[in-house]
Amino acid sequence: MDATKKAPRVKKESKNKIKVEFEGQMSTWERIKLKVFSMYFLQTVVVHICRLILLIGLSYIVIYPFISKIATSIMCREDFVDATVMLISKNPTLDTYRAVIVDNRFFEAMINTAILSLSTAVVQTFVCCLIGYGFAKFRFRGNGLLFLFVILTMVVPHSTLHLAMFMKFRYFDIFGIFKLLGGGVFESINILPFTDVSFINTYVPFLILSATGLAFKNGLYIFMLRQFFRGVPDSLEESAYIDGAGTLRTFLTIILPISVPMLVTVFMFAFSWQWTDSYYVKVFFTTKGPYTFNEVIASPPRSIDTQYAGGTMYATAARNAAGILILIPLIILFSFLQNFLVQGIERSGLTAE
Repeated sequence: MDATKKAPRVKKESKNKIKVEFEGQMSTWERIKLKVFSMYFLQTVVVHICRLILLIGLSYIVIYPFISKIATSIMCREDFVDATVMLISKNPTLDTYRAVIVDNRFFEAMINTAILSLSTAVVQTFVCCLIGYGFAKFRFRGNGLLFLFVILTMVVPHSTLHLAMFMKFRYFDIFGIFKLLGGGVFESINILPFTDVSFINTYVPFLILSATGLAFKNGLYIFMLRQFFRGVPDSLEESAYIDGAGTLRTFLTIILPISVPMLVTVFMFAFSWQWTDSYYVKVFFTTKGPYTFNEVIASPPRSIDTQYAGGTMYATAARNAAGILILIPLIILFSFLQNFLVQGIERSGLTAE
């Protein structure tokens, strides 16, 4: 027999058959000892126990703040001066929720915030989609430098731009045109009365920032969409160009339909961040702006008595109730669109080969 000739390999089915026949000759106790009292079994048990402990610890760290907020929001006035009450209320009540809804005009704030969040999210999704598609599919001079500026919008702290953004929209002027015309003959004959244009306490600053791709987190949306579009095969666009479709028609009829999961993901991020935003709302809504969630959380309801020993904690409970009411619409939205969210996040990591 040739020594260089390899021995025939045993098929997997044959191995399983031999194993079954071997175990069939053993007693039940012997089979249990063989499986349980082995190093492989012990290692598997230890790994699973460590993994379970780690998951329980992480879940506790993440979930505990929400549990504590929910627990304190349903406590009554007496629970905050009772040393025996920790998280479970002796007399749970929904008075704080009722006070937030009635006294702090919760539904009015929700409608105004929904209008602002929906309008900005739609504009940001479409604009960031256009910008991300341009960065991914078109090669032009300065492409890398412009994308670097996009990344910088994610790095620069927003607090450093606070005063600049406020002054820009308080005295709004496009390239100094209003100032130039206002200082000339137009001012003397009163044809241009709007030389001092202020967009403070309106939705206009949010829409302008969204339409120019400079709103909150827009750099992240552009990056995600760019990564997604880089994974779209060029053959789809080339086929459309051969059929006579232009760039815009190809984008609207081919690229957008296949980008629905990614667009829904960006829309959900934009909507939820604007829904819970407090920074830009404080910058652009100073005195008489639309009534939003900031005013709901800013002060405790009038009907809640805080003039006693546990009054500070009772006011905190009212803010917790307001925060939970604010989160409920987002939870409902994410529960319906979570499949799109998962698909969008997965596809945002695709890159062209």
